[in-house]
Amino acid sequence: ELSALRDIVDVWDGLHRRANEALELYEMAEDEPEMLAELEQEATDLENEFERREFALALNGEHDQGAAIFSIHAGAGGTEAQDWAQMLLRMYLRWAEKRGFKTMITDMTEGEEAGIKSTTVEVDGPYAYGYLKAEKGTHRLVRLSPFDSNSRRHTSFAKVEVVPVIDDEIEIEIDPKEIEIEVFLSGGAGGQSVQKNATAVRIRHLPTGMIVTCQNERSQTQNKQLAMRVLRGRLYDLEQERLLEEKARLKGENVHADFGSQIRSYVLHPYQMVKDLRTEVETGNTTGVLDGDIDPFIEAWLKQQVGEMDS
Repeated sequence: ELSALRDIVDVWDGLHRRANEALELYEMAEDEPEMLAELEQEATDLENEFERREFALALNGEHDQGAAIFSIHAGAGGTEAQDWAQMLLRMYLRWAEKRGFKTMITDMTEGEEAGIKSTTVEVDGPYAYGYLKAEKGTHRLVRLSPFDSNSRRHTSFAKVEVVPVIDDEIEIEIDPKEIEIEVFLSGGAGGQSVQKNATAVRIRHLPTGMIVTCQNERSQTQNKQLAMRVLRGRLYDLEQERLLEEKARLKGENVHADFGSQIRSYVLHPYQMVKDLRTEVETGNTTGVLDGDIDPFIEAWLKQQVGEMDS
């Protein structure tokens, strides 16, 4: 660990040294066009390297390198909100596909008419949690409703939760006496797809009231393992929120570690724009965003976190 930290410090020391040398040469070469051209290229290289290294600082959290579990929950609004939740699911699956990440839907509750009420997905790939943690919060959609015979404009909300996949080496104590485990038949479209055995698992964590459901696998044991993995991640995330609130209280800051607040608006009517309310990053390419092009929003938020850590 010490060796790795020394390597990081050496890189930043090297950048600092190169920048100082370039400044000194610039003062000496104001009347030499050839040297100025070389210095201009060096300045460009330094800027690009600095931005790359600065962004890497935003992905140095304890679990940033690992897999993530994200859940989407439709807000109030019935079919409208459930359709929006399904649109978000598609957006994240497309984003993960473009990055070459593996995804597995571990649970899904479909809406009565369209869309989904909720879903849970595990994403495995380099820095999956580091990136997806930027998406935690409430997402707002404004559009002409395809479910409204009068084509009126509707506003829908869906909440995204993101937790890391906690490996077994990290101690998250779950007392067997504090959980209730229920098994039931997995849902399906009917016919052959409905399993005859009770393989789906629902776990309720009594102290927090958390409920985790998994019905993706054919084995009850596999579903239980997956559900416990999700529960471990959520309990870890809950503890991190508590620590953030305690830290803010001790510093006397008026800070709320509220991950449920609205983070982004997707407007499809009367104009087209997606705007992140935390970073002010926006784009008129709503189709691209809903097709998974969300990296500009994620990267801007991560860079913002580096700035807040420095302050």
